[in-house]
Amino acid sequence: MVEFLRAGKKVVRLHSGDPSIYGAILEQMKPLEEMGIEVEVVPGVSSLFAASAALKTQLTLKGISESLIITRPKGTTLAKDDLPTLSRLGTTMAIFLGIDKIRDIVQSLDRPGTTPVAVVYHASWPDQQVLCGTIDDIADKVEEAKIDHSALILVGDVVKRTGFRRSHLYRSR
Repeated sequence: MVEFLRAGKKVVRLHSGDPSIYGAILEQMKPLEEMGIEVEVVPGVSSLFAASAALKTQLTLKGISESLIITRPKGTTLAKDDLPTLSRLGTTMAIFLGIDKIRDIVQSLDRPGTTPVAVVYHASWPDQQVLCGTIDDIADKVEEAKIDHSALILVGDVVKRTGFRRSHLYRSR
C-alpha cells in the first residue's frame, strides 16, 4: 500500500461489512498514520444489520430484548470468551467469527434449548442463506448445510418475531 501511495496512486483497503466490528482497522491504520499517511474510514453495512434485514426483524424488540450483545467465541486470537455469562442476560446476542465452532458455542450458552437461533450466511449477498432453529438443533442444521465460514449467529427471541409489545409511538389512538 505504501509503495503505491508513494507512487501517487490511490489505494483502497476494502473490507466486507463494516470495518469497525472485528475489522482490525486500527492495527492496519496505525502504521500508516505513523508514516504520515492520511487514512479515511468509510463505514459499511455490517453483516449484523444485513442479517437482521434478512430475518425481517429487529435486534431490539419491545418486551423481548432491549439490548444487543455483540461478541465472539474464543479461538486462535482470543484465549477466553464470556459466552456463558453473557447468555445469562437473556438479551439478543450477535456472535461473530464462530460458525466453525457452532456446536461448542450453543453448548456453552446458558439458556433454554428452545431459545431461537438464526444463522445468516453471506448476509445481503446473492448467495445468502438463512437457517432458523433453536439452541438444541441449529448446529445440526448448520452442519447439514455445510456452512463453516462467513456466517453470523443471532441468539434470542427476536428471531421468532412474535410476543413483542407495540411501541407507544405506533399504537392506535
